[in-house]
Amino acid sequence: MRSLLMAAAVSLAFSLFLTPAFLRLFRKLGWGQVIRTPEDISNPSHGHKRGTPSMGGLIFIAGTIVGYLTGVYMGGNEPGLSAILVLWLMVGFGVVGFIDDYMKVRSQRSLGLSGWRKIVGQLIVIIPFGVVALAPGFQNSLGQTPASSYVSLFRDIPWLNLMAFGTVLGWILYLVWVSIIGVATSNSVNLTDGLDGLAAGAGIFVVGSYGLIAFWQFKQTCVGAAVAGCYEVREPLNLAWVAAAFTGSLIGFLWWNAPKAKVFMGDVGSMAIGGVVAAMAILTRTELLLLLIAGVFVLSSGSVILQRLYFKITRGKRLFLMSPFHHHLEMRGWPEVTIVVRLWIIAGLLAASAVGLFYVDWLTQV
Repeated sequence: MRSLLMAAAVSLAFSLFLTPAFLRLFRKLGWGQVIRTPEDISNPSHGHKRGTPSMGGLIFIAGTIVGYLTGVYMGGNEPGLSAILVLWLMVGFGVVGFIDDYMKVRSQRSLGLSGWRKIVGQLIVIIPFGVVALAPGFQNSLGQTPASSYVSLFRDIPWLNLMAFGTVLGWILYLVWVSIIGVATSNSVNLTDGLDGLAAGAGIFVVGSYGLIAFWQFKQTCVGAAVAGCYEVREPLNLAWVAAAFTGSLIGFLWWNAPKAKVFMGDVGSMAIGGVVAAMAILTRTELLLLLIAGVFVLSSGSVILQRLYFKITRGKRLFLMSPFHHHLEMRGWPEVTIVVRLWIIAGLLAASAVGLFYVDWLTQV
């Protein structure tokens, strides 16, 4: 427990106290927020945000790595493959977001990578993640792999084994499955990052909850004593360390990102959050629980999908004044701070509900 607190504290301090230094560097480099040009459909009330330092996701990405390594070595351990995979997805998705951000800053327009190019970049990152997470060559001495071929809710669902369709088709289905989780989660967080502090605050609840789940799995691990209700998750304590570090780093960043934001996380930050959330869902074997625990992110992407479907079906009518949903509330006259705080509350309630259901499932197993 002490090493978990150390990981969170170090990463929090990194983001909280070093952000001003990063902001001076970002201003020197000209990394300011680009608001959509007048010809784009946009919310005109965001014009005052132009020029605010962006790409702040680099700060909490760095803070997470520093905090995680501190926690691991303070606990007398070494980095585990499961945590390295989480960091891989965080950094890899962050690189895709950084390229998108840099293109926008360089052209001073809100046109970075196209949607399909973003997805291709994300697939380039997540497919190696999926392969390493399940390949027999990366088993530990107990024969465990970080990921599972089963679809999971609170734990692996016995009758949903993707490898039941054969090795070749099973691998294809598995890689498609983890790719859908990674791409959908990353882009959902990216859509949520439209108001000051919204994505960061929601991310704290989501990743923090995954940290609790991973720590509970560590306390109830099947390694050494296969008792009723135990978990087959590989290196759950390492997952808890990286979740604690990421949560602490986000809290420190939120100090500067809360309304009125002094820095924006940019796509580099929102995609990194999505990468961590997706990796934690896959590696803690709680993939379907992701829909509830990250419900605010699902709301954002779901509202965009519904808006487009309704627009096509009704031939031009709109279900929302603007999507994602938080912009609909803005257009209805809600103050930005009110929207952000209320969605934080919803994010907290959904995450707490998911953790509660996870615990209830454990009670039914013992």
